[in-house]
Amino acid sequence: MIYMAPTELKMENISISFPGVKALDEVDFKMETGSVHALIGANGAGKSTLMKVLSGAYSHYTGEILIDDKIAKIRSPKDAKKHGIQIVYQEVDTALIPYLTVGENIMLNNLVQDMDKKQWVSYSSIHQKATGILQKLDIQVSSKQLVSSLTLAEKQMVLIARAISKECKFLILDEPTAPLSQGETDKLFQIVRQLQEQNVGIIFISHRLVELFDICDEITVMRNGKFISRDTIKSISINQIVEKMLGKKLDEQFPKMEKIIGETVLTVSHLSDNKKVKDVSFTAKTGEIIGLAGLVGAGKTEICKALFGATEKVKGTITYKDKTFKNKNPKQAVARRFAFVPEERRKEGILVSENVRINLTSSHLKHFLQLGSFLNFKKEATVAKEMVGKLDVKTPNIETKLENLSGGNQQKIAIGKWLIADADVYIFDEPTKGVDVGSKKDIFTLISGLAKEGKTIIYASSELVEIIGITDRAYVIYDGQIAKELQTNKTTEQELLYYSTGGQ
Repeated sequence: MIYMAPTELKMENISISFPGVKALDEVDFKMETGSVHALIGANGAGKSTLMKVLSGAYSHYTGEILIDDKIAKIRSPKDAKKHGIQIVYQEVDTALIPYLTVGENIMLNNLVQDMDKKQWVSYSSIHQKATGILQKLDIQVSSKQLVSSLTLAEKQMVLIARAISKECKFLILDEPTAPLSQGETDKLFQIVRQLQEQNVGIIFISHRLVELFDICDEITVMRNGKFISRDTIKSISINQIVEKMLGKKLDEQFPKMEKIIGETVLTVSHLSDNKKVKDVSFTAKTGEIIGLAGLVGAGKTEICKALFGATEKVKGTITYKDKTFKNKNPKQAVARRFAFVPEERRKEGILVSENVRINLTSSHLKHFLQLGSFLNFKKEATVAKEMVGKLDVKTPNIETKLENLSGGNQQKIAIGKWLIADADVYIFDEPTKGVDVGSKKDIFTLISGLAKEGKTIIYASSELVEIIGITDRAYVIYDGQIAKELQTNKTTEQELLYYSTGGQ
């Protein structure tokens, strides 16, 4: 193996402000090629903002970026790429063109350059080069396959392949494992190690703290837009990381609330969607938190959507308080006092280009009408402010657009809109995905509070520790079916995993 001298990257005194908020305050960051460096912090700490500065997405920052002690003027994505800096964002679907092939997506930058030069595009050459990159990373996908046919994990691999199709010295991965199963995560880590051996520096942003110890060499912690610490991963523990992230010790994550579990009010019978969901039946009581446990792709999301009427051609029935029906669409579900917080919050749960006020009140607009069809903006603003305070949403004001809030605060808004609507049955699908440990505790407290009020909760998650920590009973989902029903205070993560993987 040929030794390559490492390239050093420094970000010094980086500051940036947006209307009403200082997102970064004289932040320092340092790493070298050939290493995997974790960038960690609570939601809103400034991690993604710092990386958007590095990747050229934000140009109005102050401070300096240096590569091998030479100032790198990075004010656009083009500048960043010129210096070998590439980024793979968390929202992979928005970064790919679904109706183009894998090869065309990987070589997209080359395609644009060829068209700028008014040359003929050689598609055979594009697929040949793309196939070479896929083989180099051992990604088992055809370059001629349409991106729309890929799984989420495969799309992410395509984005990584695109990133290294040009010279790549530093690759930023923003929450890369959030939507992945354990097997898919292992595959991603294999690719990360390959790139590390090729002297690429990886900046790894993740809220799954345990996995940092598997893949990272160093760790930088941020809090409230400021640099807190830089350590080797071997010299620090998870508890120390959490304390640095939050500025305090984290108490018991799962709240212990006294609640009364009542009678069975919800009965789901023979639910099927002609695709993934296969003859699912279960019950739930008032004040009870029911878990739908299973690995990524087991069918949990599809069950949630079928319950909420967000899937076509659903068979089976729902009985709630002695009334039997089907939710043929979400409008019917909302009218029957069902609420759904989906896994893909930016795609299905919130309006990212709208403000906090509109998002919080959108699911119950009739509550804010006056004189028949006019919105009472004063009442709407009052309720929105109360909910922001109740959920401890970090936002300059209620007129701030959601695209400017952190993932954890966006998730609180996605939940808060249904609290205003005051539903009876709450369906949560992976509610802590991409959320930091502090915000997770807030969400667990919120959900436990709903159960204490006598609401019926369905909590779908692939995080088995959460199923154990917050639910009363769990139905383990495997291949779209219920494999086992368990009392969560009498089971273990190992038993849940056993049935989640097809154990009999």
